[in-house]
Amino acid sequence: MKINVGGIDRILRIIAGLALIALTLTGTIGVWGWIGVVPLATGLLKFCPVYSILGFNSCPMSAK
Repeated sequence: MKINVGGIDRILRIIAGLALIALTLTGTIGVWGWIGVVPLATGLLKFCPVYSILGFNSCPMSAK
């Protein structure tokens, strides 16, 4: 897996995922809130399969 999720994108995914899971656990939203596992996982792994399919990359270019 090649890293394709950059800094701000990664932070936003983790926050959104945790928020959806927390809202589900508190009963504020329904079972569909468990979809927050997807952005949480992609943020933690720094890899998004959809980005790979579309050829998108939010990581900054290395300074080599």
